[in-house]
Amino acid sequence: MNKILINFFMLLIGSFLTTYVIATTLSVNDLLYQSYSEKLTTIQIEKVFELQEKWQWLSYAIIPLIVLIKSMLITTVLYIGTFFYSKAKVTFKQLFNVVVKAEFVFLGVGVLKIIWFYFFQTNYTLEDLQYFYPLSALNIVGYKGLEPWFIYPFQVLNLFELAYWLILAYFIGKLAFTIKDKGKPMDLGLKIVASSYGSALLLWVVVVMFFTLNYS
Repeated sequence: MNKILINFFMLLIGSFLTTYVIATTLSVNDLLYQSYSEKLTTIQIEKVFELQEKWQWLSYAIIPLIVLIKSMLITTVLYIGTFFYSKAKVTFKQLFNVVVKAEFVFLGVGVLKIIWFYFFQTNYTLEDLQYFYPLSALNIVGYKGLEPWFIYPFQVLNLFELAYWLILAYFIGKLAFTIKDKGKPMDLGLKIVASSYGSALLLWVVVVMFFTLNYS
């Protein structure tokens, strides 16, 4: 259990650091000011920034909650998958540890975003920063001219997500595979991940697309 907690806290530290560096290094406040200046008066902008500064701590305090909820939900759907497809006894705690390990992959998204905008695309807008997702389909097609409800699905189609699936499949396959199973542990792992996490991810993307379509 201690090892799981250490991994989880390391994940939180990585999340804190990438969030902080993006906010400070990439001049997010300046970009927000430019965006607000097109819609609000100077006095209104000052009030918005005063309120933002007052509640800035909340954006960092909520990170552990978001990471925990995401990890628990993914663990739950994977647990359901192992229940149906695994002959071995795989515990919720084991799966939670696997999910936490796999989540480290997504820290690379923040790191690459920092590198890209700090060294390469130094002239950028708030929208560029918001919609940029390294190694994704969205970077190939571009967000400009794309219907808003298509943006998120194109972001989800990325190499980090692929790596996430493979890591989950590798470790879950090792946990779930028995001598009675045919094929290889990785095959079983992919079957469990695709049927449980894959289905849940598809449902989530559809829900996001639905709300984006209705409120854009």
